[in-house]
Amino acid sequence: MRRAVLKEAAKRFPWLANVTLYGCLFAGGDLVHQLIAQKEHMDWKHTRNVAIVAISFQGNFNYFWLRALERRFPGKSAGMVFRKLLLDQSFASPLATSVFYTGVSFLEGKEDVFEDWREKFFNTWKTGLMYWPFMQFLNFVLMPLYMRTAFMGCCAFLWATFLCFSRQNGDGTAGVAFAFVMDPRKTLEEMREARLARKKQKTQREN
Repeated sequence: MRRAVLKEAAKRFPWLANVTLYGCLFAGGDLVHQLIAQKEHMDWKHTRNVAIVAISFQGNFNYFWLRALERRFPGKSAGMVFRKLLLDQSFASPLATSVFYTGVSFLEGKEDVFEDWREKFFNTWKTGLMYWPFMQFLNFVLMPLYMRTAFMGCCAFLWATFLCFSRQNGDGTAGVAFAFVMDPRKTLEEMREARLARKKQKTQREN
């Protein structure tokens, strides 16, 4: 019954249903990251900022981007799916990752909104190439157009957990994220020490 209601809502209000679901799942990924990190207090402001970026840009961009891809390369033939995957990973993925890092930094009021992007973008994009092509292949082959952004949101739940960890504590690599899942406290302590060492080296160079 619930599944039928959700499916009907996605058909009747595709933009609203897809973008809302995408934003909620993305914000949920941040909450999962904070729970794994075992923080004493939940950082609701960070979750709010993640949700704002996810709804205002990520969800809307993906909704119209996926439709543009389907209009330009219609169908599910191997050639069409390959073209969609190639464009998605070479253009949309780097753009979405860049907006996430800079957008959340901007909402937090950071002096240098490009700091996280400079330090972590390339590692994050490479990690994404191990995840998103497979998810998008399933999306393009199995999902009807009106459900594709919602499917991306479901995949983005896990990805957002990784992104939020990478932005706050990690370096954009899958290895550090996996270590964090296995032993959060130890990994966070090691990352703090590494950040302090980098800051000390930077200060020494400037002096």
